[in-house]
Amino acid sequence: MPFDRIRSRGRRGWLAAGVGVPVLVVTALLTGLALTPAAEQAASPADTATPAPPAPSSAEQVPEESVPPAAPAPAGLPVITYDPAPAGFPDDPAALDTTPLTEGLHPTRKIVAYDAPGGRPVAFLAPTISEVEVTMPIADRRAGWTAVLVPSANRKLAWLPPGGFTTVPLRDQIVVERRQHRLTWYRAGRAVRTWEVSLGQRGQETPLGRTFVLGRTPPPQDVYGGVDIYALGSVPDDPDAVPSGLRGAHIGLHTWYHDGELGENTTNGCIRVTRSGQRELLAEVRPGSSVVVVEELPTPPPTA
Repeated sequence: MPFDRIRSRGRRGWLAAGVGVPVLVVTALLTGLALTPAAEQAASPADTATPAPPAPSSAEQVPEESVPPAAPAPAGLPVITYDPAPAGFPDDPAALDTTPLTEGLHPTRKIVAYDAPGGRPVAFLAPTISEVEVTMPIADRRAGWTAVLVPSANRKLAWLPPGGFTTVPLRDQIVVERRQHRLTWYRAGRAVRTWEVSLGQRGQETPLGRTFVLGRTPPPQDVYGGVDIYALGSVPDDPDAVPSGLRGAHIGLHTWYHDGELGENTTNGCIRVTRSGQRELLAEVRPGSSVVVVEELPTPPPTA
């Protein structure tokens, strides 16, 4: 039976993990939100050596007269949270594109997200989700507006008018190939490391498309191998297919208490890697970095 409502570090939110009798089974989806605030996350040596200070968005440098105006937010416009994002955002037209997204956007105040440049307001994006700073990869720019990957949604974009955010460089990318059960970590477009992974079982497949590292959370149970977990921006494609204790879940990137199921489709959609691999990713890949799940790449990735 699934665990639910496991609280962590005094904040609201929990992790859910499927448990079978007599042995633990393969599931782990992140539900609620028990992510670690940025202030509590230790910077890696690489981050210390190459800081990524916020910079004004280049979208704000477009002449004002050429920027489509932003319609005011109507009363009652929802705010994007850890729950599934509101409907109405456009599809990501390059959802399976593995071209690295090299810039992230962090809201400095609550800003309105639209369905197109000069289009319809859909929801607010806030600087944090449950006290966790949010950085979203920039996917496109057009006519002074900036498109980002939407948190808590699959393969969706949000369009933002100029102002109310800063941008940061993103040097890392994670690409997952479902057919090969392979995760490759790229830096500056070059493959650094590759690991075999476990992925979602039939009916609960790991969602295809571009997403990103939303934040990290401490492991609530020993089944996670004592290693922190990355919550991704993506959610199950079919929320009704997962066990009831995992409803409202996010896809996670994490390890497990054993490696016996690597290379198999046994999870509820999460991506499972070795403990050493997860520790390396936690040390090197910052929240906001893009993650792309594809069926397979055309050729095996070169490794540095």
